[in-house]
Amino acid sequence: MEKIIRVLAAVAAGLVLAAPGALATPAAARAAPAGGASGLELPRPTGAFAVGRDTLHLVDRERKDPWVPTADRELLASLYYPALARTGSPAPYMAVAEAKALLTDRGQLGDHVTPEGVAATRTHARAGALPRPAAGRHPLIVLSPGFTMPRASLTTLAEDLASRGYVVAAVDHAYESDGTTFPGGRVLTCKACEQVFPDGSLHRVCDGRAQDVRFLLDRLTGPRSAWRYSWLIDAQRIGTAGHSIGGAAASAAMAADPRVDAGVNMDGTFFTPIPERGLGGRPFLMLAGDPALLPPDFPDTSWEDNWPRLDGWKRWLTVTGAGHPAFTDWPVLSDGAGSPHPETPLPGIRSQQITRAYVGAFFDLHLRGLPAPRLDGPTAADPEVVFHRR
Repeated sequence: MEKIIRVLAAVAAGLVLAAPGALATPAAARAAPAGGASGLELPRPTGAFAVGRDTLHLVDRERKDPWVPTADRELLASLYYPALARTGSPAPYMAVAEAKALLTDRGQLGDHVTPEGVAATRTHARAGALPRPAAGRHPLIVLSPGFTMPRASLTTLAEDLASRGYVVAAVDHAYESDGTTFPGGRVLTCKACEQVFPDGSLHRVCDGRAQDVRFLLDRLTGPRSAWRYSWLIDAQRIGTAGHSIGGAAASAAMAADPRVDAGVNMDGTFFTPIPERGLGGRPFLMLAGDPALLPPDFPDTSWEDNWPRLDGWKRWLTVTGAGHPAFTDWPVLSDGAGSPHPETPLPGIRSQQITRAYVGAFFDLHLRGLPAPRLDGPTAADPEVVFHRR
């Protein structure tokens, strides 16, 4: 199963929590202490603001889980936001149980890196930090991780976007990661893996995540918000982005919900095709890894097939030397551990510089109306970035 997951991922791309809908608090018994005791550290955010983080547990009582039909659908969301500096406490990267599950599936980061060490990776957000006073509200960006990956895998991007003035909701979709710690110490594993690979129905993941995004937006921007700082969010400016199948889910969410104004697919196969009618003229960025690094016996034509259906502003960029995991934290952690990722020749720090710069520029342009010259064409500052289509 692990080998199948790895191959399909190449082309398809703790915390003990409070009651449903409530903010979560770290549990010392299960979550490794933050602060980088392992020596692993994520890149510092590039924006001007300090970053706060809350964790929200949500249960959709009106929808059963697609993988465990006896259970209601559950989500965990890490909410990142511009914060007052030096308030709150260092936010842990992930729970030890989650790190153990991730290392079991993705491979070790060297003999000296333990699950406890990965869980203790230094982040730059602060749990429970006070929101930074602002004259207006902030655009909201929803991030969805790759299949089998936890939401923590997009922490570098999430922290950077928040430091630039966005509220970011990084989501764990129940039973779709190697292991995620839900309330009560439940570590939910990838039940979806047992169901979608035998019949190839990965579109079910995209479609389910599109529904998850709709539910999340209801709970963050509706009249009875589940988040105590929901007043930070400008409900008229919403974007979504994701890695691998999370990127495919971004377009599925846009097709399903007109509240989503802009989307980014980071190296994900479009298992749910974009509708023939398009996305209502809304902008979309396709940011891909190096085609030369894809397995030759697993061709993916979904980007070619769906490109004509994008009926608004659009770009298709590829990043030379960037393998499938390059848009996540994983190559950064690999490099930090002294074991460069074999699927990603481009150094982890550089791949994250590119990811943050281009995803941030896209949302700056389309959610904030700011100039984004990086998106106009090739630049000598980023020789790895190739404008495949525009």
